[in-house]
Amino acid sequence: MIAIRIVDGQPAPVEMPEPDPSTGVMVEVRSAGICGSDLHMIDIGGADFGVTIGHEIAGVTTDGRAVAIEPLLPCGTCELCRNDAYHLCAAGGLRLLGISAPGGMAERLVVPERCLVPLSPGVDPAMASVVEPLAVAVHGAELARINANTSVAVVGAGAIGLCAVAVAVDRGARVDLVARHDHQRSAGHRLGAGEVDGTYDIVVETAGTASAAVTATELVRPGGTIVMLSIHWEPTPGPGLGSWMKEVTVIHSMTYGTGRAGRDIDVAAALLARRPEIAEVLITHRFSLADVADAFDTARDRSAGAIKVVLAAGV
Repeated sequence: MIAIRIVDGQPAPVEMPEPDPSTGVMVEVRSAGICGSDLHMIDIGGADFGVTIGHEIAGVTTDGRAVAIEPLLPCGTCELCRNDAYHLCAAGGLRLLGISAPGGMAERLVVPERCLVPLSPGVDPAMASVVEPLAVAVHGAELARINANTSVAVVGAGAIGLCAVAVAVDRGARVDLVARHDHQRSAGHRLGAGEVDGTYDIVVETAGTASAAVTATELVRPGGTIVMLSIHWEPTPGPGLGSWMKEVTVIHSMTYGTGRAGRDIDVAAALLARRPEIAEVLITHRFSLADVADAFDTARDRSAGAIKVVLAAGV
């Protein structure tokens, strides 16, 4: 079986033994997305966790069920897990497919039953790896209570930013977008975002830079809320006086968990079923596992038109 591992600091196809079906549910992978965190962990030093990489996954089980995958591997026994906060499991945030266990950039993988996310009839698993980043946006929207009575600005128009647009639009909010590249701006418009103008009840920061945090503070109204969906890999200076004078509430959003409507990732799968065009907008490139080096190079070059790059066997 072909799987993607880190070899000499770079992702490469490697022949691996077949996964053991007795340890969980076997899934034939139909799509595995390249996440910005995958790029970052490789670029900062060729991170090698000794496993197949990839945590944005969808496929088909051996008994024919079309599924996305929730890649979290909580312990299930700590107080946080027992109280529906399994995404904050005391065992640590690195318990994740693609980091502490084999991930989805492979022909097949075996996952615990709890990781399965049923897809609605008609949802193509080849398009459904975007359920995972959509769930990130669902979680942030739930924390901020985005609804039809709120105005929302999204700062950053990568995959997570565009997912944040799609989720906020689905909740009935007025949504505008700050985008760096024309193709990102066009994608945002297709998902229902306008151009920023004025200040907003809620600003969703998805770029992970100090300048994006400053922009978020400039766009949020006094007494408003900033949701940090991005990962800031290094300490980021706070926006300072502007945030203080506005009495801004800052919410840090960590992956996805359980909200008022159930698991965030199930809510995301239902959204994709209602709006399949989300995947059509987000997925800009597809590569075979054998072409993983080209896939990662493409994913790094946002200016060339990439939003979400997907790997799959047989592409």
